[in-house]
Amino acid sequence: MLNNTVVAETDNYKIFEGNYYFPPESVQGKHLQKNGNQYVSRWKGTADYYDVVVGNEASKDAAWVYADPDKEVEGIKGYFSFRKDVEIIKVNDKK
Repeated sequence: MLNNTVVAETDNYKIFEGNYYFPPESVQGKHLQKNGNQYVSRWKGTADYYDVVVGNEASKDAAWVYADPDKEVEGIKGYFSFRKDVEIIKVNDKK
């Protein structure tokens, strides 16, 4: 959640390096704007960054996704993760 708005919702998340990763179908695309920023990890590959937008407020670089990660971490391929200002609320902790 960001600013009391649900950005993504699932019980099929993954945890990797302390971050929650959400499958793409669980993310509210209307709240994401790809901004062209990227981060290159030596062992995960290239992450594309998104601004998370709720109403008139935007949290820059608050979401990222590895569209084509290295083979060792291909389990997070296409999954979105969020910076800490996007609050993770666990309703049913099934993992």
